[in-house]
Amino acid sequence: MALHRVALLTAGGYAPCLSSSVGGLIERYTELLPDVEIVAYRHGYHGVLTGDKVVVDDAARASAHLLHGYGGSPLGNSRVKLTNAADLVKRGLIEEGQDPLEVAAERLRADGVDVLHTIGGDDTNITAADLAAHLATRDYDLTVVGLPKTIDNDIIPIRQSLGAMTAAEQGSRFAQNVLAEHGANPRMLIVHEVMGRGCGWLTGATARDYLAWHAGREWVPSIGLTPERWGIHAVYVPELAIDMDAEATRLQAVMDDIGCVNIFLSEGAGVTEIVEQLETAGEEVPRDPFGHVKLDAVNPGAWFAKQFGGRVGAEKTMVQKSGYFSRSAPANAADLALIREMVEVAVDAARAGTSGVVGHDEEQGDELRAIEFDRIKGGKAFDTDAEWFQDVLRQTGQA
Repeated sequence: MALHRVALLTAGGYAPCLSSSVGGLIERYTELLPDVEIVAYRHGYHGVLTGDKVVVDDAARASAHLLHGYGGSPLGNSRVKLTNAADLVKRGLIEEGQDPLEVAAERLRADGVDVLHTIGGDDTNITAADLAAHLATRDYDLTVVGLPKTIDNDIIPIRQSLGAMTAAEQGSRFAQNVLAEHGANPRMLIVHEVMGRGCGWLTGATARDYLAWHAGREWVPSIGLTPERWGIHAVYVPELAIDMDAEATRLQAVMDDIGCVNIFLSEGAGVTEIVEQLETAGEEVPRDPFGHVKLDAVNPGAWFAKQFGGRVGAEKTMVQKSGYFSRSAPANAADLALIREMVEVAVDAARAGTSGVVGHDEEQGDELRAIEFDRIKGGKAFDTDAEWFQDVLRQTGQA
């Protein structure tokens, strides 16, 4: 397939793979197809709707390798749902009566884009598939190849999404400092809230990485530097029900014994109960353009701290959130290797005119391939029976 113009965009929340994925795609096209023009839409579909784009010039091509050392995205992100016309009208991105898909599709056609590379989660990539299908009805052949970005690692049927491994490592680093606060009061409760709306993988992996760090430390028990006080005493994820009464009793015993309790909490754990409480009280629960509950508004960490604080006899409680620290980091070595693999497959798919989202396909023997868009879904549940997570629960006293 002859390519003339390739477009890139990053969308949704940040993850520690965006900058490197952009850099990797630029490098790969420069290596294989140096004459292909590369453009990038700024702030994801926001830029597609408004026509805000940049041309990747010779200077950017020569310096693309530098992007591997940065977090965030040089292109910028936004949360834009192209099927939510009312929200887009309200934000001034389209006019009343316009079809957002048509506006975006016409922009891509007017810009002469042959291939669109989307770096985002399931919403981002499914929207890209909708655009390609819409353009096909206008006899315009657009190849869309997505890269799977989400620190939640919850895209079906992809084994490992980009950025999640780095986010877990960074969440562990965050906790290594925050949990030092356990000594700030004789009876201290610390809640480390980790991102993960509906999937507990990141919380589990963050706890795993922290415990690996913890296992390599040396201690001085005679003056109070003990592994128990630096340990994790509970890990809560959306996939596992929480017996609040039993946990309060167990954690009170921990508090009485060592003077602190440290909890790793997935931000999605307990949200159903929190929302029910708020709506029963007649309060409106804020939601984003995708219909998701705005977790900052319901504040799960504060809710859990309130539920447990009095019951475990805490004199002081502290809630710390590692999400923005973790998701904006540059990719670590493991993610860089995965990005490199996926970028090569993505460019090969683009050259062959094969649309899909690149990933190790769990339903086809973990083959790394461009997975068909109609098989891409969000909401993959975390497998809490995985041996590594069961080991985490054993170390926290929950199994």
